[in-house]
Amino acid sequence: MAKRYRIIKRDGESASLDISKIRKVIQWAAEGLDINPIELESNLEIHFRNNMTTGEIHAVVIETALRLTSVDEPDWRILAARLKLVDFYKRVHIARGIPYEYRYPSYCQTVKDFVAKGIYTPVLLEKYSEKELHKAGQFIHQDYDYDYDYAGISLLMKRYMLEYNDEVIEMPQEALLTIALLIEQNQPAEIRLNRVKDTYKMLAERKISLATPILINLRKPNGNLSSCFITTVDDDTNSIFHTFEQIGQISSGGGGVGVSISRIRCQGARIRNSLGHAGGVVPNIRVINDIALYFNQGGKRAGAVTVALDSWHLDMEDFLELQTENGDQRRKAYDIFPQVVVTDRFMRAVENNEEWHLLDPHEVRSKYGYELADLWGEEFDKALDHLYKEVAKAKLELIKTVNAKELYKEIMKVQVETGMPYVSFKDTINRANPNQHVGIIPCTNLCVESCSVVKPTTLGAQRFEDGTLCRDVEPGLVHTCNLVSINMANVEDDELPHVCETSVRILDNCIDITDVPVAEGQRHNDQLRTIGVGMMGLADFLAKRDTPYVGAAEAVEKLAERFAHGCISASIDLAEERGRYPLYEGSEWDKGRILGHAPDWFADNGRLDWQPIFDKLKKHGVRNSHITAIAPNTSSSIVQGCTASILPIFSKFYIDNNSNGTVPIMPPYIKEKFWHYQESKHIDQRVVVDLVSRLQKYVDTGISMELLFNLNANITAKDIYQTHLDAWKKGCKAIYYTRSIQKNSNIASEKEECISCAG
Repeated sequence: MAKRYRIIKRDGESASLDISKIRKVIQWAAEGLDINPIELESNLEIHFRNNMTTGEIHAVVIETALRLTSVDEPDWRILAARLKLVDFYKRVHIARGIPYEYRYPSYCQTVKDFVAKGIYTPVLLEKYSEKELHKAGQFIHQDYDYDYDYAGISLLMKRYMLEYNDEVIEMPQEALLTIALLIEQNQPAEIRLNRVKDTYKMLAERKISLATPILINLRKPNGNLSSCFITTVDDDTNSIFHTFEQIGQISSGGGGVGVSISRIRCQGARIRNSLGHAGGVVPNIRVINDIALYFNQGGKRAGAVTVALDSWHLDMEDFLELQTENGDQRRKAYDIFPQVVVTDRFMRAVENNEEWHLLDPHEVRSKYGYELADLWGEEFDKALDHLYKEVAKAKLELIKTVNAKELYKEIMKVQVETGMPYVSFKDTINRANPNQHVGIIPCTNLCVESCSVVKPTTLGAQRFEDGTLCRDVEPGLVHTCNLVSINMANVEDDELPHVCETSVRILDNCIDITDVPVAEGQRHNDQLRTIGVGMMGLADFLAKRDTPYVGAAEAVEKLAERFAHGCISASIDLAEERGRYPLYEGSEWDKGRILGHAPDWFADNGRLDWQPIFDKLKKHGVRNSHITAIAPNTSSSIVQGCTASILPIFSKFYIDNNSNGTVPIMPPYIKEKFWHYQESKHIDQRVVVDLVSRLQKYVDTGISMELLFNLNANITAKDIYQTHLDAWKKGCKAIYYTRSIQKNSNIASEKEECISCAG
């Protein structure tokens, strides 16, 4: 019956529809899947019409397969992905101007062609011989492409494959092998290709997920590979404009930026040598907002910046109004991500319902010599005690007294409305800082999982004898970090140490080959060698082992320790091979402390034998000052085919309507482990906080912890407040988004993630 239809072939000729050809492709795509291909064929004819193009017919087959996808038959989405690949391979061959074959062309020839066109970096041909490239090409297994589901392969093609003349010209396994070659380019010749093979296999089997800057930029000439940056700005014009420049440079290179603005004087503060008054932090934030919009992330989307302000700053109330709908629109900044930095002193004041004084940093600095933004812990408490006595004596001009609990309620109110501000716990972060001998950590990065010591660049002005102006520069430090995530959905227990080892090596190698967009970031990279190995697919890891998310505390803590053990051991081994990081002396590592603890802590609290690691640390030091960080992975988890980060799933099955059409989204083991997946909207978020706190014991930087409150489930402001207090008391370092499902709705308030930290 179907043969009565006429179709238009790619060359424009008309022909009869041959259903047997469609049947053959469907049967190939269904190989190894738990579905009946006849069911798809029987649903097709109602969508046929005369004079359809072959491309339209192919799209109909894919769309029909997607509509058949369900929790009971999830494999239809994989069949749809394989069919999409058939069309993709054809389009790539056409774009390259080579005859179509249903296989990958010669890898060595591809590299030479791509280098000649300026698509790939010439480093490939400078570092590797043709013989080596031919041998590396044999590592490619096209079958890895067939493991993606439709959502994953669609996102991979759209976002990560390189283009030439506005046409996608690269195929997935070529991209992964090229990345592996470049990551391992400086390894000893006798082991280099073996390490290339190991790295490629980890990426191709989706055991390791790369952050977006690495995945997009590494094959290109002169690409930035770092995901996370944090800078801080001094309270002077030179520093402010220098920071604006830094933000632009980082954003244009694809990095996400954190900016601490707590040193800037408040609105109404006096300006030196002027009768005028300062505009405060809001005008500066509005400039940062526009810079983020102007300098986009590698052409993919607007730049992404979190602006952090300490909770004692006099402009705090204006800061909280930045993204609300009411008020003066000239004092809004809707495209930045606000972050409130809180100390233990503030949280105690909140808990005890005490007064809290909002202060001007400039007045405090000029009168008493305290740089409050640089203080934490006991030093901050002592300074505040002194200042509060001065307040009682009416010695401070710029001050506002509020109730700490009411201020925190205002923070939560804005979070329910907008999902932000993020909250970072400054004392908790700095207690865990292994580089306290170098400086402090003022805030977190854009996705709150990465942080380290940051210092502003001091830009004084001097004149030469001839009167010309010069700069007196004291270089600062801009936190710079590279990220990968281990996909726990695809890693077996006995593989974890090796996967950790490869992950650490990948990131340490990236430090040496990245082109950091700002000099202070390059200095940070060279001296602190900060990396962030994370994990994703925790909900899948638990479901696969028949462990519900609620009640998984012990299993999660056990996994966290194994994860830390593997990553820290790998960095110490690299120190033996390549040397310790330059600022190691005087660090907590140098003092014989791991994750802030001496060996007896691990003996009392751990399950593994840590003594050999302490012994190796004493002998060799450690290669990287920070090693682990758990990013949100919202988009990259789709490519990886697993659940995002370490959070529970939002929904067991949902349909995403996007530019790729109607796309079913579900976790990988949903059919076999349906009852072991638990949706976040049905989980008390204090369970999430408890699991994150257990992970945090073994993660030396941070974790992107999102909280989701279902207001349909009789959640009250008190519940949200108590959850936040739990996060602080249990040692979480930050709260990322606080999302809410509004009453009579299934939609959570949200804002698009930063693609830089998507790894």
